[in-house]
Formats: sequence, C-alpha cells, structure tokens
Amino acid sequence: MTFVRTRLALDRMRPGETLLVRLRGEEPRRNVPRTAAEQGHAVLDQREQPDGTTLILLRKG
Repeated sequence: MTFVRTRLALDRMRPGETLLVRLRGEEPRRNVPRTAAEQGHAVLDQREQPDGTTLILLRKG
C-alpha cells in the first residue's frame, strides 16, 4: 500500500521533480526504492532517522 501512495504522488509530478517519502517498517524500506527504480525513477538519498523511520528522496524519471 505504501508504494501505491508513492506512485500516485509521482504520477502527479513532472519529470525531474523530487518527492520525499517517509517510510515505517522493513517491507516498505526494501520495496519502495526497488519498485521506484524499476519504474524509471531515481533514488537520490535514503536515510534512517532516530525515530526508526526512513526518509527516501526520489526524482521522477
């Protein structure tokens, strides 16, 4: 479900725009960056936060 929300946000964006996504849980941490890259988007940064979440910066391809 997390990537569905991410994809909906990416679909509304123009190529080259960036999206910051906050993820919770191990499965989204693995799947969102992989699926985004498979769909032609760039993973610019991925950082673990002290509260246990992960921030991922994507650029729409």
